[in-house]
Amino acid sequence: MTFAAAKSTDYPSKGYDFVAHFDCLHDMGDPVGAAKHVKKTLAQNGTWMIVEPFANDRVEDNLNPVGRVFHAASTMICVPATLASNGPALGAQAGEARLRGVVMKGGLTRFRRVTQTPFNLELEARP
Repeated sequence: MTFAAAKSTDYPSKGYDFVAHFDCLHDMGDPVGAAKHVKKTLAQNGTWMIVEPFANDRVEDNLNPVGRVFHAASTMICVPATLASNGPALGAQAGEARLRGVVMKGGLTRFRRVTQTPFNLELEARP
């Protein structure tokens, strides 16, 4: 097994059984481009694991202690990071529906929430 760091839109090779993104899809300048590259590089039965900050789809459902911290962090870190790359500014409170939209625009056809914690959504996408 080999581990390597690379850009999400141009890491080398293909036929990967497993690709993982931890707490970063919402910060990317081109999250759809990253999803397209994952699809292109996954094996036919491969899995993309996406771990993102927990957020409900509606802002008012995130008005709790964790959601408030995530919104503050998003304002100071996540949104400026993606805007600096001309990205869509999904923010740390992107929510499952927006993340699903990114994944589907990337050409993957299966998406589901595997589990959640008070702090994270664990999502699975497949070709």
